[in-house]
Amino acid sequence: MVNVPTASAAGGNPVNVAPPTTVGEGGLLNFTEGSAALHPDRTVKSACQFCNSNCAISVGVRADRVISVQGASGDPVQQGNICVKAPMMAEITHNPLRLTKPLIRTGGRKGSKEPAFREATWDEALDLIARRLLALRDSGQVAAIANRTTGRLPRGTGSLVARLFTLLGSPNNTDVGPVCNDAGGNALKATFGLGNFTNGYGTDGATGQDDLGSADYFLFLGTNQAETHPVTFDYLLRGKARTGAKLVVVDPRETPTGALADEWISPKPHTDLALALGMLQHILDKRLYDREFVDRWVLGFKELQAHMAASGYTPEWAADVTGVPADTIRRIAREYARADKAAIFCNAGISHQLGAFDTYRVLTFLAAVTGNIGRLGTGCNFMHNTWPGDLHLPALTVRTPDVGTALPVGPDYFAEAILTGKPYPLKAIITQGNPLISSANTEKVKEAFRKLDFYVYTGLFMEEAAYYADVVLPVSSPLEYEGVYMRRDDRAIRWQEAAVPRCGESKTDYEIWIDLAHAFARQDRRKGHAYWADSFPLAWKDYSTLWAEFVKHTPGVGGMTQERMQKRTEPLRWPCPTPDHPGVSALYQDHPSWYEAAESLGAKKGQRFLTPSGKIEIYTEELDRQLATAGHAALPGFYTHPEVTGAHPTLTYEKRFITSPINPQAVTHPVRLGVRGDGSVHRDYPLMGMTGRPSVVHFASVTHWTPTGARLNGIRLLQIHPDTARRLGIEDRDDVVVESPRGKVTATALYWEGIREDTVFLPNTFGPAQKLAEELGADHYEAANALVDDRYYDNLSGQQAYKCFACRVTKAPA
Repeated sequence: MVNVPTASAAGGNPVNVAPPTTVGEGGLLNFTEGSAALHPDRTVKSACQFCNSNCAISVGVRADRVISVQGASGDPVQQGNICVKAPMMAEITHNPLRLTKPLIRTGGRKGSKEPAFREATWDEALDLIARRLLALRDSGQVAAIANRTTGRLPRGTGSLVARLFTLLGSPNNTDVGPVCNDAGGNALKATFGLGNFTNGYGTDGATGQDDLGSADYFLFLGTNQAETHPVTFDYLLRGKARTGAKLVVVDPRETPTGALADEWISPKPHTDLALALGMLQHILDKRLYDREFVDRWVLGFKELQAHMAASGYTPEWAADVTGVPADTIRRIAREYARADKAAIFCNAGISHQLGAFDTYRVLTFLAAVTGNIGRLGTGCNFMHNTWPGDLHLPALTVRTPDVGTALPVGPDYFAEAILTGKPYPLKAIITQGNPLISSANTEKVKEAFRKLDFYVYTGLFMEEAAYYADVVLPVSSPLEYEGVYMRRDDRAIRWQEAAVPRCGESKTDYEIWIDLAHAFARQDRRKGHAYWADSFPLAWKDYSTLWAEFVKHTPGVGGMTQERMQKRTEPLRWPCPTPDHPGVSALYQDHPSWYEAAESLGAKKGQRFLTPSGKIEIYTEELDRQLATAGHAALPGFYTHPEVTGAHPTLTYEKRFITSPINPQAVTHPVRLGVRGDGSVHRDYPLMGMTGRPSVVHFASVTHWTPTGARLNGIRLLQIHPDTARRLGIEDRDDVVVESPRGKVTATALYWEGIREDTVFLPNTFGPAQKLAEELGADHYEAANALVDDRYYDNLSGQQAYKCFACRVTKAPA
């Protein structure tokens, strides 16, 4: 397959596969000009599903087949660019491994690769689900029913799920946030009032000025945007070239992002909290803060000063914890504080830590005390915290059951509830994701899902989790329907058109939930037909109608109509309360457009920050009391994962449950912080392991089901420092076994000098059901999360600690 850019009426950077015929402008081969077979019948405006760059794509369609995927022109951020993943949208759509019909289990052992399923009609499958869930409700066990959504859903599907669970009466409607980046949103909300990425890519519509591209200092912590968000990262690099900005990347390994940075800093895994505290102490000690901004807009600054002065969190202390020299910590603190416009970016490298919420909170303090919030080119840009929460539907007109308290935040607690019945049993689960890949301690999750009474899997392929299901429901891919799908990190969305017909009998996620509600209407003898059917009008199965309901009933989305988005070449940012509002680029900007948007979100007239006080809240007595119930404080102290080398302060969990102060609909375990770790685990497991995305080729596990994904990055490569590997008798490209106290997985060693000698990096998203890898001669891999301990999680956000586990690496037996 040849990838050569070609000319196109749609513009941009295409990928095409036809033989060359002519030479186009600039000597580039033009593959399609004059070809009857490869000239599209139509070109469809869509958007890539694979990351939060949310790239616009022009999809060429011929005879109901995708024949080209090109980057659409007209967006000054994207500039027609796409990365390697965008053409893989077509490989997902036209894929012989797609699920095409509902399946019902007829026998076999759950989890077996030879399960017994039969094909079923949609009514048959949905009626079975409705009967099983209603039976639990009618026996007084409605809380034993749970759902887990994924980030890869048409926007608004979560609102439909929430509506159905409200009618049913179960509190356990969960989302993917605790597996992804909820901690950042929770910290942003606690400090500034909204849990969202603060600034925007491109031009601010209110002022006509560039936003993040105008920064003169970029501090990246735990984010590898060159691979995870390549197109928006390219925009930042263009801005950097214009302004002369400095890019500092903090990551235990040198990623492609670090290779492009002005400075790469490699702390010990899971110690970013210490680094941030050391920077904050230096800024306060040397009075590098913005006094005017602090006096006007910050609550709790004096308490913060006293806390830091008494803590001993000096750069020297931070150096001892992190391995980063004290002079480096002092210097980057000064650079950040003295920059005119400094922007912090973070991603899963921070979110997937045990102290994720507290780490993010300290990073918000850095922005607050230096005045790097509420201005263009600044902010706390904690990635994936992008959406405004619920998209609202008309209020229910029926009386619904009282909903009890949910299980602890985070779907990784599902296995515990199934196996132990604590705090109460879980008996039926529906997922829109794949918990057999994403959940920690995979072997425990397998055991739980084998024992689960009833499981419904919805998806594109027979992924690992599907083999444990009682019902399998086939989902349509994004090129098969219109609407709003992915969103850009800066709260921007696009309208996409359907390109090709549905695969088999697959349905969209929103259609599945509407049809399931009507199955409840057919089966519910207690509540009756109208209770369900009237709450889920069949007209909502047309996404245009459904979106119009969201726009009508969600004030912050009032200007984001289908018609307006279809006319735009650029995405439209939330909040956007009216049809003539430009959308907000920088949250909290001292500008009339922000104050108008803030009022649509419930702020008082002229209120800048959406906290109870209307100011930035570093410390308040109320916040401190709330967090204290879970063992935390408004002003964090340092602690880290017990499997970080060095016997640092860590934590212990109490057995009892309390109401979560951050997510009060659920319970959590309180913790005791500052417990000294003993480091005993490292006698047998001397290294620290991290998991993360394999490369730019992959996004979650779905890309492993494409020929391109399996071909380019179908082998799991363990990044290990050559000196460490040689001490262990491991050569470059040896097959190896990576083992933790929870389990072991296989990989291939990749010598990588750009990683700490005490750390290895194991790519996640590989799984044993990925058939294309085998066809191309690669291995089936057990999930990387088999190594991660599910007991250790951020008890405030529910975030699982994927970024550190004690491990050892050995050469695999011949």
